[in-house]
Amino acid sequence: MKTYLSLFATSIALFLTSCAGYQLGGQKPVHLQGITKLAIGTFENQTLEPRISSVVTNALIKQIQTDGSYQIVSREDAEAILEGTIARVDRSQFRSVRQNVLRTSQLQMRLSVGYNIKDAASGRTIHVGRGSANSYVILDSNVQNSEAQALDDAAQRLATNIANEISEGW
Repeated sequence: MKTYLSLFATSIALFLTSCAGYQLGGQKPVHLQGITKLAIGTFENQTLEPRISSVVTNALIKQIQTDGSYQIVSREDAEAILEGTIARVDRSQFRSVRQNVLRTSQLQMRLSVGYNIKDAASGRTIHVGRGSANSYVILDSNVQNSEAQALDDAAQRLATNIANEISEGW
């Protein structure tokens, strides 16, 4: 009898908590719910960092395709167009060599962008956002290769942040 009561109490508790308003699947922000097809233009690069616009754009396209909230299409077939600008790429020393504090052993890269989503038909701005991401890399003898890896990692993190904002609202 005792097991039946505990089983009944557990089932009642599960039933009551299942009505708490949670839903499975993505929850787009209200102002983006009607959009299913999205075009992503190449980000404008306002920095002196070469090839960063294609790295950021490709990372964002891959992340949104993985997320599945929007279908990535050409501008002609899109309901909305995402356009962005890479505003800053900052490098700073995260860790130094113990014997020489002026020599960097670990580098921090920060990537900052601004973006907006416009209605494809009217050109009206639907959503405006900003995003940034950090990446940390241990420097090896090939500093350029280390920086390129850090920028790729920062672009991936940035793409995840933007995709979460436009598909989940956070």
